[in-house]
Amino acid sequence: MQKSNNVMPKVLVVEDSKVTISVLSTYLENMGITQIFKAESGEQAMALYRKERPDIILLDIQLPDIDGFSIAQQVRKLEQKDDWTAIIFLTGMSKDEDLARGIAVGGDDYLTKPVSSVVLEAKVRAMQRLLKMQRELVKVTRELNVANAELQRLSTTDALTGIANRRALNDFMSREWRRCLRIKKQMSLVMLDIDFFKLYNDKYGHQAGDDCLRSVAEQILRAAPRGTDMAARYGGEEFMLVLSETNVDGAVWIAERVRQMVSDLRIPHYATPSKLVSVSCGVVTILPESGRTLEVFLKSVDAALYQAKRGGRDQVVCGEYGKT
Repeated sequence: MQKSNNVMPKVLVVEDSKVTISVLSTYLENMGITQIFKAESGEQAMALYRKERPDIILLDIQLPDIDGFSIAQQVRKLEQKDDWTAIIFLTGMSKDEDLARGIAVGGDDYLTKPVSSVVLEAKVRAMQRLLKMQRELVKVTRELNVANAELQRLSTTDALTGIANRRALNDFMSREWRRCLRIKKQMSLVMLDIDFFKLYNDKYGHQAGDDCLRSVAEQILRAAPRGTDMAARYGGEEFMLVLSETNVDGAVWIAERVRQMVSDLRIPHYATPSKLVSVSCGVVTILPESGRTLEVFLKSVDAALYQAKRGGRDQVVCGEYGKT
């Protein structure tokens, strides 16, 4: 149950004396507090705490079953991350060590019995201010977390296509390289380039070019649905697929699938042999190991893509690590 956002708090009074409960309840009502819950034992107190989640607990230390110190400890254990209940101990004790123990187990303040209405109101008002500040802080923290998450998303997402950008790609490739090196699994890269994209922009306009990039990016993303894969815009009209734990046959199959899916979009393009927008793909698969580097891996797949373009475009060429 969520904490109340009302101006007046919900108060749980835990006291084994019916007379004291009645007196305290009257004091609270005179303050305008209407949500008052009463418990005469520790067991009742914990049941009401779980059900009502009060804002403030007036907690007698000496109870017939569970002492107030134990109840305070239980309350603190049950509180959620952004949740806080103000605990004010009610005590006839005056020893410093008893008061210190109360604070140590989770108490926030104490009242010496018999309780004065003036002192009670002052303590409750002080706790109200603390509750308000705590909840405002929680609200601001949540808003900051949402804003930071959005900033993180924007910083790693290509604004035009909505898929991962170069920054996110570099981070992901580095992590997956280290992971595949550690678990001794193969890793594949597929580099894709939209054929004659400059001519497409010149002929059909930049708005059509942007639409084309978005459509191609969507097909590339669809081709790599696993959580261990990444589809990213590498730059301009170039894209990259990172396929972890994927052998060469699997990588070539995915590259061919993307090539066919882009062709199936049937976006007209006067400059290609098929008269449709197409992509060229370079594929390289390696087993990361000592002596090999991600930099050479990238150069190798770039060389494979160049071979696909030089060989007529709209095709997949499988390259080799180190062949640049």
